[in-house]
Amino acid sequence: MEIFNTLTRKIEEFVPNKSGIVKMYTCGPTVYHYAHIGNLRTYICEDVLEKYLKYIGLKVDRVMNITDVGHLTGDSDLGSDKMVLSAKHEHKSVLDIAKFYTEKFFIDAEKLNIRKPDTVIPATSLINEYIKIISKLLDTGYAYIAGGNVYFDTSKLDNYYVLTNHNEDDLIVGAREDVLADTNKKNKTDFVLWFTKSKFDDQELKWSSPWGLGYPGWHIECSGISMKYLGEYLDIHCGGIDNIFPHHTNEIAQSEAYLGHKWCNYWFHVEHLNDANGKMSKSNGEFVTVDTLINKGFNPLSYRYMVLSSHYSKPLMFSYDNLIGSEKAYLKLKKRISGLSRQEDKLDNNYAKYQQQFIDSMNNNLNTSLALTTVYDVLKSDMNDYTKLKLIDEFDGVLSLDLTKEIEKNINIDEKEIENLIEKRNEAKKNKDYQQADEIRNHLQELGIILKDTRDGTIYEIRE
Repeated sequence: MEIFNTLTRKIEEFVPNKSGIVKMYTCGPTVYHYAHIGNLRTYICEDVLEKYLKYIGLKVDRVMNITDVGHLTGDSDLGSDKMVLSAKHEHKSVLDIAKFYTEKFFIDAEKLNIRKPDTVIPATSLINEYIKIISKLLDTGYAYIAGGNVYFDTSKLDNYYVLTNHNEDDLIVGAREDVLADTNKKNKTDFVLWFTKSKFDDQELKWSSPWGLGYPGWHIECSGISMKYLGEYLDIHCGGIDNIFPHHTNEIAQSEAYLGHKWCNYWFHVEHLNDANGKMSKSNGEFVTVDTLINKGFNPLSYRYMVLSSHYSKPLMFSYDNLIGSEKAYLKLKKRISGLSRQEDKLDNNYAKYQQQFIDSMNNNLNTSLALTTVYDVLKSDMNDYTKLKLIDEFDGVLSLDLTKEIEKNINIDEKEIENLIEKRNEAKKNKDYQQADEIRNHLQELGIILKDTRDGTIYEIRE
């Protein structure tokens, strides 16, 4: 398998460590708000990567953090904590905010068939681990105390920009004009490992430390969680492209200074989802979530199909017209597969040929678009239906588009039955049984029947 490695800036063969288990770390969500579909594009691609590594026979141990403290609103260490801002806005505690949005994140992920990682760790659960790492960095001269906070000294490194190939003069102090430089820093690229009560006195979550009452910086959390659960050597670290600098750059700096050796061999980054306003974000343009798509009548897996039809390393343009096109293609594909016979037969001699075609596509820097082409090639082939279904079912273990799910159901449905299901869904919503309501909507969508909730009630249209 070949994959683009951000660290070397080239496509290279993926060779895991000798342990026989791929150690994979994923930067998880900052749980102060709902995840938008741009965030979820990254998790879809990481999900495919994990499932494909398992498909080719590798064992994978995957860890994800939940950032529930210390994530700043700006690049400067003077920015406010996003968790605190959200808690104030919603008049809830930080822990209540974290719990609600963590649960919602995994509900949305499940609707997109994103597998929950083996180990999910909230940042607030490993405070002692961060203190241990920071203490050693101070002892070895990689960190210093200034203004009551503990900073990492980037000038101690030979190549701080190993992941980015940045020039220091290209960097800016903060993401907003009203963010001032931190005068406590020796170098403008230094970053906070631990905040004390000398800053952010409104910070709800604080812990005792050798440096005073305070809380950890954002970057130290991922290093601490990864090393605690995956050890000193990491095979692959995943995240969105916007995390390359400063977050992942700082992770490498502090982790390798602490360990004294190279930490992670491969860095996997997913490009932005853009819309008409540019990069999709919580503060720019329409805020599109999984629920937004569902409320507009789309099957969430149509969005997953749209993501897999593109390449993870290229920006993807989102529009509802593009999504409608993807949904039509996805439902048409499901309908073609549903017409295949499940009657058992002998495996066709070309089984291995198409299996290898799928592997070659995915080995080519995780080219999911070519992998989908293989699904269509299987359908167009003259192999028997049993072989076609077996191959597609196998491929869908990686693609996770539910291509063969509910294949034996009768898709012929009359108007009266549609109306009965709509009434049943309305009753479920009235009783706050949103899971059943979503299941009914998704079932109808798979049949090409799209529901739209209006002021006058629920209407539907049939898409070919």
